[in-house]
Amino acid sequence: MCGIVGYTGSKQAAPILLEGLARLEYRGYDSAGIAINDGDKINVVKAMGRLAVLCEKSNGGAAAPGCIGIGHTRWATHGKPSDANSHPHVSENGRIAIVHNGIIENYASLKEMLVNRGRVFKSETDTEVAAQLIDYYYNGNILEAVSRAVRELEGSYALGVVCADEPNTIVGVKSHAPLIVAYSDDGNFFASDVMAVISHTKTVTYLEDDEIAVVRNDGIKFYTPFLDEIKKEKCIVDWDISAADKCGYEHYMYKEIMEQPDAVRRTIEPYISDGRVDLSAVLDRDYVKKLNRIFIAACGSSYHVGVIAKYNIEKLARVPVEVVLASEFRYCDPIVDQNTLVICISQSGETADTLEAQREAKRLGAATLAIVNVEGSSIAKSADKVIYTKAGPEIAVATTKAYSTQLAVTVLIALYTAECCEAIPDSEYDKILSELLSVPEKMLKILDDKANIQYLAYQHFNNEDLFFIGRNIDYALSLEGSLKLKEISYIHSEAYAAGELKHGTISLVVDDTLVIAVASYGRLVEKTLSNALEVKARGAHVMGITTESLKQKVGAVTDEIITIPDTHEVLLPSLAVLPLQLFAYYVALYRGCDIDKPRNLAKSVTVE
Repeated sequence: MCGIVGYTGSKQAAPILLEGLARLEYRGYDSAGIAINDGDKINVVKAMGRLAVLCEKSNGGAAAPGCIGIGHTRWATHGKPSDANSHPHVSENGRIAIVHNGIIENYASLKEMLVNRGRVFKSETDTEVAAQLIDYYYNGNILEAVSRAVRELEGSYALGVVCADEPNTIVGVKSHAPLIVAYSDDGNFFASDVMAVISHTKTVTYLEDDEIAVVRNDGIKFYTPFLDEIKKEKCIVDWDISAADKCGYEHYMYKEIMEQPDAVRRTIEPYISDGRVDLSAVLDRDYVKKLNRIFIAACGSSYHVGVIAKYNIEKLARVPVEVVLASEFRYCDPIVDQNTLVICISQSGETADTLEAQREAKRLGAATLAIVNVEGSSIAKSADKVIYTKAGPEIAVATTKAYSTQLAVTVLIALYTAECCEAIPDSEYDKILSELLSVPEKMLKILDDKANIQYLAYQHFNNEDLFFIGRNIDYALSLEGSLKLKEISYIHSEAYAAGELKHGTISLVVDDTLVIAVASYGRLVEKTLSNALEVKARGAHVMGITTESLKQKVGAVTDEIITIPDTHEVLLPSLAVLPLQLFAYYVALYRGCDIDKPRNLAKSVTVE
């Protein structure tokens, strides 16, 4: 959600900003803009729609000369998408320009104060309020003005500020929203995401909440909110620019689906030693033995990972697990104590609701464990302990490899907890671990045999309503299959526990309704197939997803079938998710959808 980037140095800023914004397109946006200080005044170019519109309007940046500037891709929160509401926003006199990621919650009262003092506003946004407030306090020193203004702001924000009177300075500040600064020989940067600057440098510094960075072409300095100078460490990003390119694939989503075997392998291998899962550096064995409950707080696909994890942890370790939508965790009065572990899952590590859930868990006295993909992210830094997935950069809005690596981590946690609690026989433990290590190879087999999935997608891409059914972990996986389809193809899709069909849902099934029955969980396949027969009796067309060993049984009931290799039941979702991802991808492809940037969606949801 909302990408921001800034540059000051020896080169023309506008082309660099446009390139950086292009690398932030995956975050989701509805408009874009740049503000360039030409040494005399600030020139702003902004436009609704895709970045290509801005590039054309600015002549690839040539229409806005200058070596310092800021850029923004906006995902509308305050005010509908329009040129007026697009960023950057400037103060009434044009002296201050800012870009902003997040929400300023007290903007209405601040705006009223400024209007009462004669300020005139041109937009509906909270961001213009911040620009006007900074200008209101400006008295010849932009750093002091920013410092004074942000003390009055409430909410989540990352701001980048330039001033016409100080043509060599960008000021960045953050509170509950991501912000980095970066260093290169040709100048220095700030951005909401490493992705924006990775083609120029791998050397970055992560800002903490309420810290202020002053970025100049000859260096970067850091300050507390009260302007005491502080020192910050530089970090080296450990992935290459090629990881953020399509590498010949038509879409990032397809590339990331194909990268899953390697991503899962990279994620699990560091935690397996001498035939055992070793998470002792993250979870102390004595602490795990005392656990009386685990909460999992997450949003979207990460929540679906949590639902599968609940089944597996309770099955193997016999520890109660409650999965809660992160946006609800703070408001459900969770019962936690020092023997409760709260696991927070987020690809970006910046998901606002998940971050707040984690903070609430810590306030209540629980230990927190973060499963995230981005090092240095807010959730990672706030958690007591962290397990990083090794998915690498995930550009497509619809997650694939991050989901699979999160799922693999939860299997590691289930095995480790089961062993600590002496709840699993060695033979069962060894079998599951062996199968976990074979998941990447079996994923490759599915990906190599995707032609059938593509064919089935072509047969059904015109459906406008679709249902997924399953039981136990098959139901949990159905949640993700349904989400993948609806978010990139815009087909109305729902997932139901198969046993719930008779409690209302079956009334929606009419002739030619497509129902995808996920039937890989051997112990409950017969029951799922009974439900498949019920919908077929109402005219539904049923597609089955099952294992090779169950192919004949499931195929006898369903109209079409997709198979996955056999594996241990706790690992079935790790394999069965691939056909669901591919089916969604191909359906969206045939429908002509913008697969990597689906409408109204953002990659990282940094506001509540």
